[in-house]
Amino acid sequence: MRFAGKVAVVTGSGREGGLGEAIARRLSEEGAKVVISDIGTSRDASTPDAMIGSTDEMKRIADAMPSEATTFACDVRDPAQVEALADHAVETFGSLDIWVNNAGIGYIMKPLVDVSVDDWRAVIDVNLNGAWFGLQAAAKRMIAAGKGGRIINVASQAAKSGFPHAQAYSSSKHALVGLVRSASIELGPEGITVNNVCPNHVTTGLGKWQNEHFAEVQGISVEEYLKRMAARIPMGRPGLPQDTASAIAFLCSDEAIYITGESMNVSGGEEPH
Repeated sequence: MRFAGKVAVVTGSGREGGLGEAIARRLSEEGAKVVISDIGTSRDASTPDAMIGSTDEMKRIADAMPSEATTFACDVRDPAQVEALADHAVETFGSLDIWVNNAGIGYIMKPLVDVSVDDWRAVIDVNLNGAWFGLQAAAKRMIAAGKGGRIINVASQAAKSGFPHAQAYSSSKHALVGLVRSASIELGPEGITVNNVCPNHVTTGLGKWQNEHFAEVQGISVEEYLKRMAARIPMGRPGLPQDTASAIAFLCSDEAIYITGESMNVSGGEEPH
Protein backbone atom coordinates (compact mmCIF):
# COMPACT_ATOMS: atom_id res chain seq x y z
CA MET A 1 0.00 0.00 0.00
CA ARG A 2 2.63 2.49 -1.11
CA PHE A 3 0.09 5.21 -1.73
CA ALA A 4 -2.09 4.96 1.36
CA GLY A 5 -3.07 8.50 2.34
CA LYS A 6 -2.20 9.86 -1.12
CA VAL A 7 -4.60 11.50 -3.56
CA ALA A 8 -4.16 11.05 -7.31
CA VAL A 9 -5.78 12.70 -10.33
CA VAL A 10 -5.62 10.83 -13.64
CA THR A 11 -6.89 12.73 -16.67
CA GLY A 12 -8.28 10.78 -19.60
CA SER A 13 -9.13 7.89 -17.30
CA GLY A 14 -12.79 7.53 -18.22
CA ARG A 15 -12.60 4.85 -20.92
CA GLU A 16 -13.18 1.27 -19.89
CA GLY A 17 -10.16 -0.78 -20.90
CA GLY A 18 -8.14 2.36 -21.52
CA LEU A 19 -4.67 3.27 -20.41
CA GLY A 20 -5.94 5.89 -17.97
CA GLU A 21 -8.20 3.36 -16.27
CA ALA A 22 -5.26 0.98 -15.83
CA ILE A 23 -3.13 3.74 -14.30
CA ALA A 24 -5.87 4.80 -11.90
CA ARG A 25 -6.55 1.20 -10.91
CA ARG A 26 -2.88 0.51 -10.18
CA LEU A 27 -2.61 3.56 -7.93
CA SER A 28 -5.90 2.65 -6.26
CA GLU A 29 -4.77 -0.93 -5.67
CA GLU A 30 -1.86 0.48 -3.71
CA GLY A 31 -4.04 2.67 -1.54
CA ALA A 32 -4.41 6.00 -3.35
CA LYS A 33 -7.70 7.83 -3.42
CA VAL A 34 -8.25 8.63 -7.07
CA VAL A 35 -10.13 11.16 -9.16
CA ILE A 36 -11.33 9.63 -12.43
CA SER A 37 -11.52 12.40 -15.00
CA ASP A 38 -12.45 12.57 -18.67
CA ILE A 39 -14.28 14.97 -20.94
CA GLY A 40 -17.59 13.20 -20.29
CA THR A 41 -19.48 14.30 -23.41
CA SER A 42 -18.50 15.21 -26.95
CA ARG A 43 -17.79 18.92 -27.24
CA ASP A 44 -16.96 19.20 -30.95
CA ALA A 45 -15.83 17.28 -34.03
CA SER A 46 -12.41 16.59 -32.53
CA THR A 47 -13.92 14.83 -29.48
CA PRO A 48 -16.26 12.20 -30.99
CA ASP A 49 -18.29 9.99 -28.66
CA ALA A 50 -16.44 6.87 -29.81
CA MET A 51 -13.09 8.25 -28.65
CA ILE A 52 -13.87 9.82 -25.27
CA GLY A 53 -14.73 8.65 -21.79
CA SER A 54 -18.41 9.25 -21.11
CA THR A 55 -19.90 10.36 -17.80
CA ASP A 56 -21.45 6.91 -17.34
CA GLU A 57 -18.14 5.18 -18.05
CA MET A 58 -16.36 7.37 -15.52
CA LYS A 59 -18.88 6.43 -12.85
CA ARG A 60 -18.57 2.71 -13.58
CA ILE A 61 -14.78 2.94 -13.43
CA ALA A 62 -14.82 4.89 -10.17
CA ASP A 63 -17.30 2.46 -8.60
CA ALA A 64 -14.97 -0.44 -9.45
CA MET A 65 -11.82 1.10 -7.95
CA PRO A 66 -10.35 -0.82 -4.99
CA SER A 67 -9.91 2.37 -2.95
CA GLU A 68 -12.07 5.46 -2.60
CA ALA A 69 -12.70 7.24 -5.90
CA THR A 70 -14.66 10.13 -7.34
CA THR A 71 -15.29 11.49 -10.83
CA PHE A 72 -14.97 14.90 -12.43
CA ALA A 73 -15.72 15.81 -16.02
CA CYS A 74 -12.99 18.05 -17.44
CA ASP A 75 -12.03 19.30 -20.88
CA VAL A 76 -8.27 19.69 -20.46
CA ARG A 77 -8.20 22.30 -23.22
CA ASP A 78 -9.83 24.73 -20.79
CA PRO A 79 -7.50 25.90 -17.99
CA ALA A 80 -10.45 26.92 -15.83
CA GLN A 81 -11.81 23.38 -15.94
CA VAL A 82 -8.40 21.96 -15.10
CA GLU A 83 -8.12 24.29 -12.12
CA ALA A 84 -11.58 23.15 -11.03
CA LEU A 85 -10.45 19.52 -11.31
CA ALA A 86 -7.50 20.20 -9.01
CA ASP A 87 -9.77 21.98 -6.55
CA HIS A 88 -12.17 19.03 -6.63
CA ALA A 89 -9.38 16.66 -5.59
CA VAL A 90 -8.35 18.83 -2.66
CA GLU A 91 -11.89 19.61 -1.54
CA THR A 92 -13.01 15.97 -1.78
CA PHE A 93 -10.00 14.17 -0.35
CA GLY A 94 -8.01 16.87 1.44
CA SER A 95 -4.83 16.93 -0.64
CA LEU A 96 -3.29 16.46 -4.07
CA ASP A 97 -0.17 14.31 -4.19
CA ILE A 98 -0.10 12.71 -7.66
CA TRP A 99 -1.18 14.15 -10.99
CA VAL A 100 -1.06 12.06 -14.17
CA ASN A 101 -1.61 13.86 -17.49
CA ASN A 102 -2.96 10.99 -19.55
CA ALA A 103 -5.65 12.71 -21.65
CA GLY A 104 -4.67 12.76 -25.30
CA ILE A 105 -5.78 12.69 -28.91
CA GLY A 106 -4.21 9.86 -30.87
CA TYR A 107 -6.97 9.37 -33.41
CA ILE A 108 -6.36 12.28 -35.79
CA MET A 109 -3.90 10.63 -38.16
CA LYS A 110 -3.61 11.87 -41.76
CA PRO A 111 -1.02 12.42 -44.49
CA LEU A 112 0.84 15.66 -43.87
CA VAL A 113 -0.73 17.51 -46.79
CA ASP A 114 -4.24 16.59 -45.60
CA VAL A 115 -3.88 17.84 -42.01
CA SER A 116 -6.10 20.88 -41.47
CA VAL A 117 -5.41 23.76 -39.13
CA ASP A 118 -8.26 22.50 -36.94
CA ASP A 119 -6.70 19.01 -36.83
CA TRP A 120 -3.35 20.43 -35.79
CA ARG A 121 -4.79 22.69 -33.12
CA ALA A 122 -7.00 19.94 -31.68
CA VAL A 123 -4.06 17.63 -31.07
CA ILE A 124 -1.77 20.33 -29.67
CA ASP A 125 -4.58 21.69 -27.48
CA VAL A 126 -5.16 18.38 -25.74
CA ASN A 127 -1.77 16.68 -25.78
CA LEU A 128 0.46 19.66 -25.02
CA ASN A 129 -1.65 22.52 -23.71
CA GLY A 130 -3.76 20.14 -21.61
CA ALA A 131 -0.64 18.67 -20.04
CA TRP A 132 0.72 22.14 -19.34
CA PHE A 133 -2.52 23.25 -17.68
CA GLY A 134 -2.52 20.11 -15.56
CA LEU A 135 1.11 20.45 -14.56
CA GLN A 136 0.60 24.07 -13.54
CA ALA A 137 -2.60 23.41 -11.60
CA ALA A 138 -1.06 20.49 -9.74
CA ALA A 139 2.19 22.33 -9.02
CA LYS A 140 0.41 25.32 -7.47
CA ARG A 141 -1.47 23.14 -5.01
CA MET A 142 1.51 20.93 -4.22
CA ILE A 143 3.69 23.98 -3.52
CA ALA A 144 0.99 25.46 -1.29
CA ALA A 145 0.71 22.22 0.67
CA GLY A 146 4.48 21.98 1.12
CA LYS A 147 4.59 18.18 0.98
CA GLY A 148 6.13 17.66 -2.44
CA GLY A 149 4.41 15.57 -5.09
CA ARG A 150 4.58 13.62 -8.31
CA ILE A 151 3.56 14.90 -11.75
CA ILE A 152 3.73 12.51 -14.67
CA ASN A 153 2.86 12.95 -18.34
CA VAL A 154 1.93 9.99 -20.49
CA ALA A 155 4.03 10.89 -23.51
CA SER A 156 4.74 8.19 -26.08
CA GLN A 157 7.39 6.51 -28.14
CA ALA A 158 6.39 9.36 -30.47
CA ALA A 159 8.13 11.71 -28.02
CA LYS A 160 11.40 10.19 -29.20
CA SER A 161 10.77 9.19 -32.83
CA GLY A 162 8.67 10.43 -35.72
CA PHE A 163 5.95 8.44 -37.46
CA PRO A 164 4.03 8.97 -40.71
CA HIS A 165 0.53 10.41 -40.37
CA ALA A 166 1.41 11.61 -36.86
CA GLN A 167 2.96 15.05 -37.38
CA ALA A 168 0.86 16.87 -34.76
CA TYR A 169 0.86 13.91 -32.39
CA SER A 170 4.63 13.46 -32.50
CA SER A 171 5.22 17.20 -32.19
CA SER A 172 2.98 17.42 -29.12
CA LYS A 173 4.70 14.48 -27.46
CA HIS A 174 8.22 15.70 -28.29
CA ALA A 175 7.30 18.99 -26.64
CA LEU A 176 6.53 17.16 -23.38
CA VAL A 177 10.21 16.20 -23.15
CA GLY A 178 11.20 19.86 -23.03
CA LEU A 179 8.37 20.63 -20.66
CA VAL A 180 9.45 18.15 -18.00
CA ARG A 181 13.10 19.09 -18.35
CA SER A 182 12.28 22.70 -17.58
CA ALA A 183 9.56 22.09 -14.99
CA SER A 184 11.69 19.63 -13.05
CA ILE A 185 14.37 22.27 -12.51
CA GLU A 186 11.89 24.73 -11.05
CA LEU A 187 9.90 22.25 -9.00
CA GLY A 188 12.75 20.13 -7.67
CA PRO A 189 13.43 22.49 -4.74
CA GLU A 190 9.76 22.04 -3.77
CA GLY A 191 10.14 18.27 -3.55
CA ILE A 192 8.04 17.78 -6.67
CA THR A 193 9.26 15.39 -9.35
CA VAL A 194 8.13 15.78 -12.97
CA ASN A 195 8.59 12.96 -15.47
CA ASN A 196 7.26 11.45 -18.69
CA VAL A 197 6.59 7.83 -19.46
CA CYS A 198 6.96 6.91 -23.13
CA PRO A 199 5.10 3.71 -24.00
CA ASN A 200 5.17 2.13 -27.42
CA HIS A 201 1.93 0.92 -28.98
CA VAL A 202 -0.70 -0.27 -26.50
CA THR A 203 -3.79 -1.94 -27.94
CA THR A 204 -6.57 -0.25 -25.98
CA GLY A 205 -9.71 0.96 -27.76
CA LEU A 206 -7.65 3.75 -29.28
CA GLY A 207 -4.86 1.32 -30.09
CA LYS A 208 -7.32 -0.92 -31.96
CA TRP A 209 -8.32 2.05 -34.11
CA GLN A 210 -4.66 2.82 -34.80
CA ASN A 211 -4.00 -0.81 -35.79
CA GLU A 212 -6.86 -0.72 -38.27
CA HIS A 213 -5.85 2.68 -39.63
CA PHE A 214 -2.20 1.87 -40.26
CA ALA A 215 -2.96 -1.60 -41.60
CA GLU A 216 -5.25 0.01 -44.16
CA VAL A 217 -2.63 2.64 -45.02
CA GLN A 218 -0.07 -0.11 -45.65
CA GLY A 219 -2.52 -2.29 -47.56
CA ILE A 220 -2.18 -5.27 -45.23
CA SER A 221 -4.42 -7.08 -42.78
CA VAL A 222 -4.55 -6.09 -39.13
CA GLU A 223 -3.15 -9.51 -38.28
CA GLU A 224 -0.13 -8.95 -40.53
CA TYR A 225 0.32 -5.43 -39.17
CA LEU A 226 0.42 -6.76 -35.60
CA LYS A 227 2.80 -9.53 -36.61
CA ARG A 228 5.24 -7.03 -38.12
CA MET A 229 4.93 -4.80 -35.06
CA ALA A 230 5.78 -7.64 -32.68
CA ALA A 231 8.75 -8.64 -34.84
CA ARG A 232 10.48 -5.28 -34.36
CA ILE A 233 10.06 -5.26 -30.57
CA PRO A 234 12.86 -7.09 -28.71
CA MET A 235 10.40 -8.34 -26.08
CA GLY A 236 8.24 -9.78 -28.86
CA ARG A 237 4.95 -8.04 -28.13
CA PRO A 238 3.31 -4.62 -28.01
CA GLY A 239 2.82 -2.92 -24.67
CA LEU A 240 0.04 -3.72 -22.23
CA PRO A 241 -1.79 -1.11 -20.14
CA GLN A 242 -0.30 -2.58 -16.98
CA ASP A 243 3.24 -2.06 -18.31
CA THR A 244 2.72 1.70 -18.35
CA ALA A 245 0.72 1.63 -15.12
CA SER A 246 3.58 -0.16 -13.35
CA ALA A 247 6.13 2.39 -14.58
CA ILE A 248 3.96 5.24 -13.35
CA ALA A 249 3.44 3.57 -9.98
CA PHE A 250 7.20 3.34 -9.62
CA LEU A 251 7.71 7.01 -10.50
CA CYS A 252 5.03 7.94 -7.95
CA SER A 253 6.71 5.94 -5.20
CA ASP A 254 9.33 6.90 -2.63
CA GLU A 255 11.80 4.67 -4.50
CA ALA A 256 11.79 7.26 -7.31
CA ILE A 257 12.33 10.29 -5.06
CA TYR A 258 15.56 11.18 -6.89
CA ILE A 259 14.26 10.72 -10.43
CA THR A 260 13.00 13.85 -12.17
CA GLY A 261 13.15 15.47 -15.60
CA GLU A 262 13.21 12.04 -17.25
CA SER A 263 11.31 10.54 -20.18
CA MET A 264 11.22 6.83 -19.37
CA ASN A 265 10.74 4.41 -22.25
CA VAL A 266 8.24 1.62 -21.65
CA SER A 267 8.62 -0.01 -25.03
CA GLY A 268 9.99 -3.53 -24.64
CA GLY A 269 13.27 -2.31 -26.09
CA GLU A 270 11.73 -0.91 -29.28
CA GLU A 271 12.69 2.69 -28.44
CA PRO A 272 16.38 2.76 -27.42
CA HIS A 273 16.92 6.48 -26.70
